[in-house]
Amino acid sequence: MALDSEKYREKLQRQETREEKKEERSKNRQENSERLAQIRQVLRKNHITRGVSPEKLRTILEELGPTYIKLGQIMSLHSDILPQRYCNELMKLNSDVTPMPFSEVEHVLEKAYGEDWHEIFSKIERTPLGSASIAQVHRAKLATGEDVVIKVQREGINEIMSRDIRLLHRAVRLLPPVGDLKNLVDLDMVLDEMWSIAQEEMDFVHEAANMEEFRRNNRDIAYVKVPKLYQEYSSKTVLVMEYIDGIAINDREALTAGGYDLHEIGQKYVNNFIRQVMDDGFFHADPHPGNVKIQGGKIVWIDMGMMGRLSNKDRKIMADGVRGIAMKDVTMVENAVIEIGDFRGKPDRSRLYSDLKEFLMEYGSMSMGSVNVPEVVQVLMDIMKENRIRLPHGVTMLCRGLTHVQGVLSDIAPDINMLEIAATRISEEMIKNLDLRKETEHEIRELIRAGKKGQEIPGLVNDILKEYLRGQGWMNISIQSSEDFSNLVFSSIRNIVIGVCIAALLVASSIICTTDMEPKILGIPFLGFAGYAFALAASVFLTLRYIINKVKRKRGGS
Repeated sequence: MALDSEKYREKLQRQETREEKKEERSKNRQENSERLAQIRQVLRKNHITRGVSPEKLRTILEELGPTYIKLGQIMSLHSDILPQRYCNELMKLNSDVTPMPFSEVEHVLEKAYGEDWHEIFSKIERTPLGSASIAQVHRAKLATGEDVVIKVQREGINEIMSRDIRLLHRAVRLLPPVGDLKNLVDLDMVLDEMWSIAQEEMDFVHEAANMEEFRRNNRDIAYVKVPKLYQEYSSKTVLVMEYIDGIAINDREALTAGGYDLHEIGQKYVNNFIRQVMDDGFFHADPHPGNVKIQGGKIVWIDMGMMGRLSNKDRKIMADGVRGIAMKDVTMVENAVIEIGDFRGKPDRSRLYSDLKEFLMEYGSMSMGSVNVPEVVQVLMDIMKENRIRLPHGVTMLCRGLTHVQGVLSDIAPDINMLEIAATRISEEMIKNLDLRKETEHEIRELIRAGKKGQEIPGLVNDILKEYLRGQGWMNISIQSSEDFSNLVFSSIRNIVIGVCIAALLVASSIICTTDMEPKILGIPFLGFAGYAFALAASVFLTLRYIINKVKRKRGGS
């Protein structure tokens, strides 16, 4: 009897579990339905069927709320995917959103720690220092007396953004087939890319690991500082770090009042960023003034949620590309682009070569001091987009970081040229890493290989001539004609075919006229008469079209 009772309880428990899951699924479907209805309403309100301009996209994201604003901010970093005009407009999205209530902050903290937050912090300021779409920051004091800041993730933000991404994939289908944005990019691919980046930002354990790696890489740099991380109080949803009461790196007045040399700060800022890229392959991907402070004569890098990473292979390829630009070698630059990029579709090598050649003609002759780094980077990104080449995530982050660095320099030390500093560092690295013995051995091997190849040339020429004399020689030639030439060939062949047809019609009509075929018109068989009439009409039409086209060409030339 007891056994039956136990089975009955288990059956009831399973039934309750099924009902709970059913209710949860029903609730999720209802929430998805309501949210999708909101998305549709916003899209209709902004007349989505008429196309998506940059301004309209920014307005739509703002009206859809914080999670969409965050997606827009991430999208603005990807000028390799989106056209630059869209990136520029999305950069205007305001990162400040309505703060979550302090009661919600307390709930997140207590859920992360499993105890009352008063056991860890002696106080937390209720008014946040800043509130963004994913998290907000509060100043606090540990029970042990240290001044800290707490980065608290919005409750359920991961689930909310995951749901919104799924709904956005469905909403993309509402876009008209003819629309400027939809024709330019694969929106489903863009959403997947943005979601991947957002997931990294929402994982504070990942950000904590970034801070520790960045600290290790810069431990020997006396003028660089990273806020102390309190690992024991940090988790996936809470990050506790040292409070930095510093000066924004672009605040000229405050820095000057504090006795700082702006030129020295600018040089150290650029030097350290270039070192991060070249030596470590791990760099701050969002080095805007809000994330870089000056405290106690040191440059303090904060907010490691968005970091860039370059593999040794990527850095080598990029170095080859830079050398190609310096040597004005289009082929070397083209090879670097093809090796580091990912073609979406069949590559057009001739177009890429032509675009890069124009780029080198315009910028290759400039002196380093006159090169506008953001402008050059943007031109290269445009070439990538036009040739449907997608760059690695680390390279796109680097391009964005360079733009931020140049912006800071223009504020505090416009006389500093980032490219000259980078070139000097590259030269120093090349000299430092130069192994004369290895380089000499490499050059000797290449010389021997070239000599052996050269010995084969006379034999190869002899074989080719023998095959040619025997009538067995073959040659594959790939000819790419211009559009004008193709049109000329097409029209010429068309006119020849029409002329042959008219001639055949005249011959056939003449043969018919020698017969007594009925019916007749003016004593001529009807079919023969019709053939003559059609041939005459076609001849007049071709003559008139030739005269009209000739007049148009003369007017166009004048």
